[in-house]
Order: sequence, then structure tokens, then C-alpha cells
Amino acid sequence: MKLPDSLREQFKIPLGLLLPIGQDNKENIQKYLLDDSYIITVGDRTTEKMIEFGIIPSLQIIDGFEKRQKRKFPKIGTESELKIDNPATEITLQSIEIIKKAFGMNSPVRLIVNGEEDLLVLPVCIYAPENSIVLYGQPNKGLVLVQITTEIRNKAQTLLDLMK
Repeated sequence: MKLPDSLREQFKIPLGLLLPIGQDNKENIQKYLLDDSYIITVGDRTTEKMIEFGIIPSLQIIDGFEKRQKRKFPKIGTESELKIDNPATEITLQSIEIIKKAFGMNSPVRLIVNGEEDLLVLPVCIYAPENSIVLYGQPNKGLVLVQITTEIRNKAQTLLDLMK
């Protein structure tokens, strides 16, 4: 499924709460986490930031890039590591299947994407366990924190359905 140019602006709207740069600190993030939260990070810098805060994401989706610049993977021991190909501006069916599989594995799980991981926020929001919190970066704006609810699942599914 490919993101049409006509939808690019719609995808710049945060799916959840935007913690602006400077307010995206450990204390503000922890206000939204429960002891049993299943934490999912999408993006290298977001994953690295959570690890620095001592918050180990259950599922980490990274691609080795930050703002299109190559970077080293965030350091952390993970239970399992999966690899997929997911081209920029696309969500492959293989990516969706691997994300579903990752939710059934012992965490933490790291999913390394060859391509781009940004749009994978949509299938993550659709298939995440009930107690999930998804974190991803909004370039030059801050950190988006999404509590998974039926409303969020429906919104993500609607956006995914608009991709052809």
C-alpha cells in the first residue's frame, strides 16, 4: 500500500498527544504509562530516548536513520530481532504480518526495517495489545504519545484504507 501525495498533509497530524520539544522528558512521558503498559516505539531517536530514560520498549521499530541521516542503532539487548523490507511511503503486507507476529513474541522485540518505518505506526495502532502506548517522533515538533483505544484503531484503519 502506497501513500498518495494527496494524503501527505493528513499524515503530519499527530495521532495522539504531542509533547513538544523540551516537554518530551521522562517525567511527562511516565504520567501516561501504567505498570503493565505495552510500550511501542517507532523511530530510532524515539527508541533511543526511551532507553536513555530507562523505559525499555516492548516493541522497537527502527530503520537506522534519523531525519534521513544514517545512524547507529540504539543500543539495548533485546529478546528477539526481526528484519523486514518496507520501502519509503509504503506499508507492505509483509510488514503488517511481521508486526502482528511481534506482538505474540516475548518482549522486548526489535524490528529492523530496511527502508522506512514511519508509516508502520498505522498497523501498530491497529494491531497493538489493549494496554499499549505508542511513541513516535514528530520531526521538529516533539514526541507523539498514542494510547491505544477503539477510536485510535478506527482512525488508523481509516488512514490505512485510504492508501492504495
